[in-house]
Amino acid sequence: MKCMKISRFVLLVALLLGVAFAETRKPNVVFFLVDDLGWSDVGCFGSSFYDTPNIDRLAEEGVRFTSGYAACHVCSPTRASILTGKYPATLNLTDWLDGRSNRPYQVLQNPDKAMALDPDEISLAEILKQEGYATALFGKWHLGRNTTPTGHGFDLHVPYSVNSNLGRRGFYSPKDIPGLDGGEYVTDRLAELAANYIDVNKDRPFLLYMSHFSVHDPIHGRPDLVEKYKKKLAAMSPQPGPDFILEGNPDSPTYPSRAELDELIKQPRYRDTYTSYANDLVKVKQKQDNVEFAGMVESVDQSLGTLMAKLKEHGLEDDTIVIFMSDNGGMSVMNGTPHFEITRDKIDTRASTSNLPLRGAKGWLYEGGIRVPMIVKWPQQGQQGTVSDEPVISTDFFPTILEMLGVEHETSGIDGQSFTALVQGKEMDRGPIYWHFPHYSNHGMQSPGGAIRDGDYKLLEYFENGTVQLFNLKKDIGEQNDLAKIEVQKAQELTAKLHQWRKEVDAQMMLPNPDYDPATDLWSGRP
Repeated sequence: MKCMKISRFVLLVALLLGVAFAETRKPNVVFFLVDDLGWSDVGCFGSSFYDTPNIDRLAEEGVRFTSGYAACHVCSPTRASILTGKYPATLNLTDWLDGRSNRPYQVLQNPDKAMALDPDEISLAEILKQEGYATALFGKWHLGRNTTPTGHGFDLHVPYSVNSNLGRRGFYSPKDIPGLDGGEYVTDRLAELAANYIDVNKDRPFLLYMSHFSVHDPIHGRPDLVEKYKKKLAAMSPQPGPDFILEGNPDSPTYPSRAELDELIKQPRYRDTYTSYANDLVKVKQKQDNVEFAGMVESVDQSLGTLMAKLKEHGLEDDTIVIFMSDNGGMSVMNGTPHFEITRDKIDTRASTSNLPLRGAKGWLYEGGIRVPMIVKWPQQGQQGTVSDEPVISTDFFPTILEMLGVEHETSGIDGQSFTALVQGKEMDRGPIYWHFPHYSNHGMQSPGGAIRDGDYKLLEYFENGTVQLFNLKKDIGEQNDLAKIEVQKAQELTAKLHQWRKEVDAQMMLPNPDYDPATDLWSGRP
């Protein structure tokens, strides 16, 4: 009887200690960032061609944000915003790094910008490291050649070099990349090593920043998956609509109407070639039928599955916050500068996907460039299988994660706002969201510009000629009906807010380019 009482006592103490440990253990964080994945490139966001069962399952276990935004339509500024909670304009890190130098066809000159994430900026990884977290970044850094992840709070960065250039090596050569040192496909190898990291750190809280190189070009699908999608495409009925449409630059003096563009593309010059055309015209991909890209998307999905399975193996599913998003919209406009031309058989290497029903693409301020797939799973605290259409942006993850973890941090100077309330199913008005891009993009022929989303309305302002466009996204997610000359007061109101915000964050503006040569200019519509 006495032994039984002692056994019961020991069992009770063990149970109480287990409960105490469960209550005091700090949640892990897995931030799963994909490069160039479009809003509609995921099954639960509308794709019927790309298979993404693991991402879809994550949406069933968390909250799917249908108005989730990247802070920029190219990668480096968004990545900086995630780690610091600050707008790219606040950081003056407003373009991809190292970016592109001024060219004679630019009417305006690029302003000076930061060429790396400032060492004085306090990153999310630094804060969590101080809280006792193990911290690791697997994959792409792209925040400067003279600064490193380990200099910003990460204990480990794999691969070891911030200059790993997949543009030359491609996705089939992980054995040649220091730190990967094995495997057959970069995306798979990164997931394998990240899963090993969970093995090693399963008994302590960790921040795992899974920052994939995929699905950025070079467009190299894993061969077995490419074969799968070749068969899938061959078995499908032809997709309706055109393969490509023409788009113009709203800031151009020669901006054609939609009807005029649809007639122009029937002409052989536009129908049979793939380049940047005079008068600011470009082709925009309208179908998800790129089998190489499809293979890349599914390999990313499988890598998420690898990490989720590892969490489950160690009983960490209920102790891990999982966040999924992309750094900018999908590449549906040819990647290249003016006068760059390729043949039809190569176009899938330069225009990988379709962002429909969104307009535009990576490098554009239309929704196709900045609205991205976003999912947040907060076990035991957040909603499951729900959808939020409240606009949130990548700057918001910094304060959101800290609030989820119960970590106090000075919020002055932080642009992001915590949206834990939305994850918990409560109402919240995020307020206006802003973009600032004082550069010429490598994707399409749009003028440099900025934008604001406030409620259902979004205003775009272009810097060459001061053109503005106004859209009601609730009624017109595809941004086809410009209301700037109809709802004049609303356009003026949002323009004023955008200008005031630029003053508050000291956003750097463009000046006339002293080396501008009109003879080389395809952007402005000039001869």
